[in-house]
Amino acid sequence: MTKRLFDCLFSLLFLLIATPLLILIALSLKLSVRGPLFYGSVRYGQGKRLFTCWKFRTMYSGSDDRIENLLNSRPDLQEEWKKYRKLKKDPRVFPFGRFLRKYSLDELPQLWNVFKGEMSLVGPRPYLLLEVEEQLKERAGKILSLKPGLTGIWQTSGRNLLTFEDRIRSDEAYVDNHSLLSDCAIIFKTILFLINPKGAF
Repeated sequence: MTKRLFDCLFSLLFLLIATPLLILIALSLKLSVRGPLFYGSVRYGQGKRLFTCWKFRTMYSGSDDRIENLLNSRPDLQEEWKKYRKLKKDPRVFPFGRFLRKYSLDELPQLWNVFKGEMSLVGPRPYLLLEVEEQLKERAGKILSLKPGLTGIWQTSGRNLLTFEDRIRSDEAYVDNHSLLSDCAIIFKTILFLINPKGAF
């Protein structure tokens, strides 16, 4: 209950403070690329409940369907994707989208997920359905015992420079050791990280 109250108060506060920035990002997206402003992805939440995780769109329309074709045509990218589940120079991401990703601004709409109670300010990352089934497997029960977080240990400990396996281990460590004090420390580190976004792409 304490964590939920913390999430409600601070997500509402951050939403109010960030409103001018949200509007500016939305206008910039409208001017820079065609298509919807937001991207909704179905993820597993606490207890494996499904929810839609919201972000500002950073990829060209239809990019979800292009990853398999991209990897098949670019063998040099296959190993990078297998190790990190991300591409450092992802051709599906448009220029302004790269800027949003670098400073984690694309994830600001998830404050709404936090306010609704689907996510927490701090927690394990919100995993894709396929990632849970193919990567987490038997470890899913432990990680999904908590609400996924807007930020977490892996985002402040190297972020995309960590392998996918390292991210899973970071989330397991968070489940074992989380507290309100540690959440506050992670939020503070996240703010510092936004100023110097090392490992973000």
